[in-house]
Parts: sequence; C-alpha cells; structure tokens
Amino acid sequence: MTANKNKAAIVGGGVIGGGWAARFLLNGWDVSIYDPDPQAERKVGEVLENARRSLPALSDVTVPEEGRLSFASSIREAVEGADWVQESVPERLDIKHATFAAIQTHCAPDALIGSSTSGFKPSELQQGAARPEQIFVAHPFNPVYLLPVIELVGVEATLLRARDVLEAIGMKPLLVRKEIDAHIADRFLEAVWREALWLVKDGIATTQEIDDVIRYGFGMRWAQMGLFETYRIAGGEAGMRHFIAQFGPCLSWPWTKLMDVPELTDELTDMIATQSDEQSGMHTIRELERIRDDNLVAMMRALKGRNWGAGALLNEYDARVAPPLPTGIDKPVDTLRRVIPVDWLDYNGHMNESRYGQVFSDAGDVVMAMVGADRDYIAGGLSYFTVANEIGYLSETRLGDVIHVRTQVLEAKGKKLRLYHEMIRSTDNELLATCNQLLIHVSLETRKSCEPEGEVLARITALGEAQAKLPRPASLRD
Repeated sequence: MTANKNKAAIVGGGVIGGGWAARFLLNGWDVSIYDPDPQAERKVGEVLENARRSLPALSDVTVPEEGRLSFASSIREAVEGADWVQESVPERLDIKHATFAAIQTHCAPDALIGSSTSGFKPSELQQGAARPEQIFVAHPFNPVYLLPVIELVGVEATLLRARDVLEAIGMKPLLVRKEIDAHIADRFLEAVWREALWLVKDGIATTQEIDDVIRYGFGMRWAQMGLFETYRIAGGEAGMRHFIAQFGPCLSWPWTKLMDVPELTDELTDMIATQSDEQSGMHTIRELERIRDDNLVAMMRALKGRNWGAGALLNEYDARVAPPLPTGIDKPVDTLRRVIPVDWLDYNGHMNESRYGQVFSDAGDVVMAMVGADRDYIAGGLSYFTVANEIGYLSETRLGDVIHVRTQVLEAKGKKLRLYHEMIRSTDNELLATCNQLLIHVSLETRKSCEPEGEVLARITALGEAQAKLPRPASLRD
C-alpha cells in the first residue's frame, strides 16, 4: 500500500460497484469510479445516500473521515495511483478480459485487482493477463457496505494482502481453499433457489410464503449461527453426531429436486414476477433498500451487544478505528462523535429519551478512560458509578443525525466526579440536549464509595484543577 492516503478504483458503478465505493469511501479511502453509463453518477449517489445513513450507524465510536469521491472518464484515469481496483462489470468473460487488460495497462504492478464475479474462477479471469497473479476473486454480498463477508479466491500471497485491506475496512474475508464454479455461498444459495423454483412452479407455495418461511424461521437462526452450529444445537446434548444419526437417513429420501431445475418458461417467469409484484410492488427499490438496511443495522447491532457473529466483527472494527483519547485538559473535551442508528428511534420517529442517557454515559466513559479508570482498572476492582443524571431535552434528534458531545468537568475531587455534557448536531451545531452527571468512585468488592487510587487519583485531581478555571456552562449559571 502507498504511504499516502489509500485510493480505490471502482470499474463498473452498478449496485455492487456502488456498494464497494461506499465501503471504501466511508472508511476514509479516496475512490475513483469509472462507468460509461451516463446515469452512473446518479445511481452511485443514491447508493451512497443509503450507505451514509446505515454503515456509520453500526459504530459506537468516531468513524474515519469520508474520503474524496471522483468519477473518471476512462479506466486509465480511474486506476492511476490506485492501491485496490475492484472490477464489477457484467458477468461476461470477454468483457472482463478486456477490462482487466485495460486495468493492467495503467495500474501499478503491485495494485490489488479484485473481481466481484459471482461465478467465474480466477483461472478463467486470469487468461491472457499480463500479470495473472494480480487478479483474484473478491466476491461480496449486497449491500456491500453492510454485509461483511467477502469470498477471496486466487494466488495465496495476493489474497493475504487483500485480506489485510478488507479487515481494516470492517469486512470478513473468507479465503476459499480451492477454486470452484460459483465459489461457496452462491453454490449454497443456488440449491435453495432451485428448490424454491420448484415449489412455486408446482403450486405448493408463493414467493411470499417462501420468503416468510425463511425470515420468520430458519433465516433468523442462520443470521447468527449459520448452518452447522444451528444443527449442532438440534442434536441436543449428544451434539452433531446425534443430529446426523437422527436426520442423516432422510437424505436418501426423494424429498428434494436439487439436481434438477424447472424450465424457466414464460409462464413460470410471469407467475414468479406477478407474485413478487403482489408481495413487494407497493415499495420502490430505494424504499426496499432502506428497509433492508435499517433491518440489517438493527440485527447486527443486536449481535454487537452480545459480541457474537457479525456483532463481534463490528466490535473489533470499532476498537480498530476508535480515535485516541483526548489529551487536552484545559478546555471542554470532545468526548464522543457518532451517528444515530435506527434501533434508537421511538414511535414518534426521533431518538428515544433512554438513548440520551446512553450517549452521556458513553461520554462519561471517555473521561473515565482519560484518567486511567479503564478496563484494567475496573478489572482490579475499582470503578465509577453514576448516581445522578439531570438531562435537558432541547431539540429533536433523528435517524442518521451525526452528533458529538462536548464535556466539561465541573468537579473532580476525591470520590466525586461531576460532568456537564452538551450533545450537539454536527451538521449545524444545534444544541440538542444537556446532561449534568454525577459519578462516585466505588470499590467493586464492597460496592461502597471509596477514594481513587494511584495514577487515577493523580490524573483526576489534575483534570479537576485544570477545568475549574473554565467559565461555568451558561445553562448552569444562576
């Protein structure tokens, strides 16, 4: 990678290319897009609009500053100086070969060139390439800016470099052990798709009924445990061996038609399209995308609270991108910056009052960490407890608002830590809420108040003395 700011080139700005652009851009990369479609800028802009309201909402820390977006008039212009080039052109091998030839003519020899192909093997993509080892499969899932898994297939040395890049932008790269048509996930999905087509064709279920079986049933299990871990639980105390012994014989029964596929006649196509229109036609595509994104954010944030599956990945990402703790103590401290997620809204369409308490609690945690009352200190049996919060709700806070918290220490002496927080909308600097917070230092062993110890006592004293010189906040003056 270059020593300067990273650059990603996106060749093909459709749904997947736009998703790639959003994932890189919102992780601080500069992004250049090439797509001859005259509508490309509009389409990518709509994808980015959805991404900006959803991807940052997964984080509980300040996310990287957005990179610079540009649209190139040629592949050459797009890929010059790029560290990563992502090809997302139509699934035709001749088009991909021509695209790779143009990319390799103008990109750096050490640039990573990933293909979003869902079906072609890397050996097919590399045919006739100037530097075959440079090209690899990087197959994502829609929306790329939210769903983290990426299937990587190609030369191991190249994939290891690609893995490092993808992990740094919050993704879950899977190195496929052997190249195979359609990789792993799409082969799995193809089996389900074939069976679904038969169920519709034979009049057994409609498109909505099939979707309902998935989203109200096993889909929720798969979302957080996958297939084998789900079946391990189904085996009870005896585990997977018992599950296989109990359900293995049914595999020889003639239940499925997975090795056969119905002919996609005009009649079957019309049947599926009509049922799909009845199921979802009341929503535009953009509305469906936003519904999908909001649901994914809520589900993934729920997993984040349990530190499980995709949620554990998000926690690792937050730890990686979280800014360093503030160091200046002679002025109010910027303690928190974040985006308001969908699961924080109430029935009035704005942030629920309980979430203000969480924002101010998180801001207080930053001050605790500044003085050394961090995880290690807490593990040693000492911490701060909040004993009072006086919150003033001044203006509505809505979905997608970028907010920051400015914190002033009113008292930091002995057992007491009194903080004053202001929550501000970053786009227009409107003051949304205030909080007067009182924390008391406690022993986690006795659950009673006690004096801070060691370095924490020294730091809290210095912080209190420095901030005591500041003017008292206007809302607290008599």
